[in-house]
Amino acid sequence: TALAMFGLGLWDDIVPLGARKKLFGQILIALAAFAFGLKIESFKNPMTGYIYFFDPWFSVVATVFWFVAMTNLINLIDGIDGLAGGISLMLMCLLAYVAFSVHPFLCGVAVTMAGALCGFLRFNFPPARIHLGDGGAYFIGFLIGALALQNSNKGAVAAALIAPVFALALPILDVTFSIVRRGFKGLPIFRPDRRHIHHRLLQAGLSRRRAVLVLYGVSSMFLLIAFAAFVSDGRLTPVLFGCVFLILLIAIPSFGMIKNWLTIGTALGNSLDGRKEIQYALLVRNWLQMEADRSGSIDELWSDFTFMARKLGFRKVALRFGDRNCVWESQRLIGLIKEHEAHHSLQIDKHTVTLELSAPRDTMDENKFQLLSELAAETWLNAARRWFQRANAAFALPAPPRPEPEPVPGPSFAASASQ
Repeated sequence: TALAMFGLGLWDDIVPLGARKKLFGQILIALAAFAFGLKIESFKNPMTGYIYFFDPWFSVVATVFWFVAMTNLINLIDGIDGLAGGISLMLMCLLAYVAFSVHPFLCGVAVTMAGALCGFLRFNFPPARIHLGDGGAYFIGFLIGALALQNSNKGAVAAALIAPVFALALPILDVTFSIVRRGFKGLPIFRPDRRHIHHRLLQAGLSRRRAVLVLYGVSSMFLLIAFAAFVSDGRLTPVLFGCVFLILLIAIPSFGMIKNWLTIGTALGNSLDGRKEIQYALLVRNWLQMEADRSGSIDELWSDFTFMARKLGFRKVALRFGDRNCVWESQRLIGLIKEHEAHHSLQIDKHTVTLELSAPRDTMDENKFQLLSELAAETWLNAARRWFQRANAAFALPAPPRPEPEPVPGPSFAASASQ
């Protein structure tokens, strides 16, 4: 089943699959693992020693959720070189320790994977020469879930499942915040963005090496907590959860995820207020994707995109490729000085183009502008790729639009009355 999960990820690396197809495939593989005997059937309360036996249907749901969650957690932290491999290495060391006195074979598997990851990190640490890809991330994530589940079935029921959860506290936190953030803003929860923890560290000015090392340090603290959970057989779980909570209180503002805990209510309120506008932007995005199938030329598609930009409140949109430019500006707003600006590098048909967007600061706040500019860039990228693929045409920039005529003032009411 781990090889099947690797095959699914490799397929996605070669021919990109949609989020729903990947999730459906992961669920099928998790069900196959359940059929082969990898299942969560009971849970031992570490405080009382009482064992809870699950209903068969609940056992299926819990097992599938466990495998799908572990698989995707490793894949989601693979956004920066060296991070997924380093955290996976820490987890393999933990699982080898857990299995040492319980199951020598599982210990050997974990040690072997730890050695393989050490060799992989030699070439994956920034600047990376090789990458995990979805295939490698899926395989490692699924294997971590399987080893933890096998160890739990061999005796350490609570600790073997709780310890990896503590060790993965950083990606769990990152994913939770991403889902909550997208939900409040009205965005699809599977939509990728550049607001994960590692992206924020890079935006704060850290190099890729330093960002990875910072995240290694935080993950190491969580790993020590995971070891404590196993050594205590889960009895220290409430205390350890308190330690994790204190670390998060300090780490979250440091990573820029929340600037001030006192302003979190205001931030959520602003997100809810902007939901209608974001939903409108998503509808316009879908419209442009359909126009990519109907447009007779790339110029026509660019004209539709500038119409979308005007509707979303942008003053200027520019597409640059080498020394060639295609610029659209809204005539009625020329002259404003204070503006937001965003630059997005887009890969279209093996060519890198830069999309620049700007909007007046007095009509759009910075957070709203950044989000809308990202949606606009994604929209043009997908629409242009779709048009070039459908038309089977060579890459070319759209022709610059003709300048719009200046509005001519009509006769005043007073002049008409005097006549």
